[in-house]
Amino acid sequence: MKFFVDTAEIDQIKELNDLGMVDGVTTNPSLIMKSGRDIIEVTKEICSIVSGPVSAEVTATDAETMIAEGRKLVKIADNITVKVPLTWDGLKACKVLSSEGHKLNVTLCFSVNQAILAAKAGATFISPFVGRLDDINLDGLELIEDIRTVYDNYGFGTEILAASIRTTNHIADCARIGADVITAPPAVIKSMVSHPLTDKGLAAFLEDIKKTGQKIL
Repeated sequence: MKFFVDTAEIDQIKELNDLGMVDGVTTNPSLIMKSGRDIIEVTKEICSIVSGPVSAEVTATDAETMIAEGRKLVKIADNITVKVPLTWDGLKACKVLSSEGHKLNVTLCFSVNQAILAAKAGATFISPFVGRLDDINLDGLELIEDIRTVYDNYGFGTEILAASIRTTNHIADCARIGADVITAPPAVIKSMVSHPLTDKGLAAFLEDIKKTGQKIL
């Protein structure tokens, strides 16, 4: 499974990237706003840090302008993936830009039907939103599983990029189901290391070595 980090905060990306925990980055207008940075400037800096795909989202809603924005975004760096919404105009933009050889991330997916359309339009990645479905008492993980089944049934090459990941359980479940990629905030990825038995065991080891009076350094 590939890990994309869902942020536009440079320091957080660098920390995870240095540990080999970043295979790509996803951004969106909300994350750009939170960073307080210029969208072109911060996206260029992210692309210089991470060698994998960096999703940069268009801000238009009509196909013609989305296509124009996508063509501008891909000039930032070779590893740009243009992110478009899963609307009819977004699919039109996906088809044109993917036909030109660009990578596309079709976002805000909430149904299998939408995922099928995105794959047929040439999406590199489809981004189903797990957490947002859970928020309205629907099973976000079930959507990941259903898309996996349909894509495998028909040999679609579009990668399933599980988004809106809120918990470490989401990550483990997506891995079991067979999502190709997860994108999560840095805090969620870092919290994967935590387990109370690890903490308990370490405390016991440290207490025992302290009793011996020994030190390595």
